[in-house]
Amino acid sequence: MFTYLIFATNNQHKVNEIRTVLQNKFEIVTLKEGGIFIDIPEPHPTLEENAREKSTTIYSLTGKNCFSEDTGLEVMALNGEPGVRSARYAGDDNDSAGNVKKLLQNMGGEQNRTAQFRTVISLLLDGAEYQFEGICEGRITSEPAGDRGFGYDPVFVPEGSDKTFAQMTMDEKNLFSHRKKATIKFAHFLKEYYGKDKS
Repeated sequence: MFTYLIFATNNQHKVNEIRTVLQNKFEIVTLKEGGIFIDIPEPHPTLEENAREKSTTIYSLTGKNCFSEDTGLEVMALNGEPGVRSARYAGDDNDSAGNVKKLLQNMGGEQNRTAQFRTVISLLLDGAEYQFEGICEGRITSEPAGDRGFGYDPVFVPEGSDKTFAQMTMDEKNLFSHRKKATIKFAHFLKEYYGKDKS
């Protein structure tokens, strides 16, 4: 019977986004809340493999149902970079500001600013893995704007808007969010798996 799911992340921003989408329909326990203090490596070349690495690590460690996600910003003019290295684009010790700075430098005067955020959720449920994908298409701005959000939000404008993610409230961002799209698929699966009366 469903009780709770461990979310294999230490990123509170991602926790907040997913909890906002789920709206308390499912109990989510973070690594910190579960007393699990580890950093899980992301050594693989795809989001799918990195998400699986994190979920299988926690499942092996705890034996509890869990999920993880991996998200990358894929810029067409940069052949899909930063992709799986989105969080470490400017180096393992760098921060979001450094990553954004490097991205804008690499873009230079490039006219094609097309990009997409892509999220892959890996769910390990009763020993079996299920994956869910969400994509948000948009473009990269020439300079940062806004002070909300995290990561590349200040330089990403989703298709259908004239605001960067960092200029939006959480509710506004969730109208476009790649993470929301993946989470909706994930939540729908859980409801079907456990039955609507157990959601």
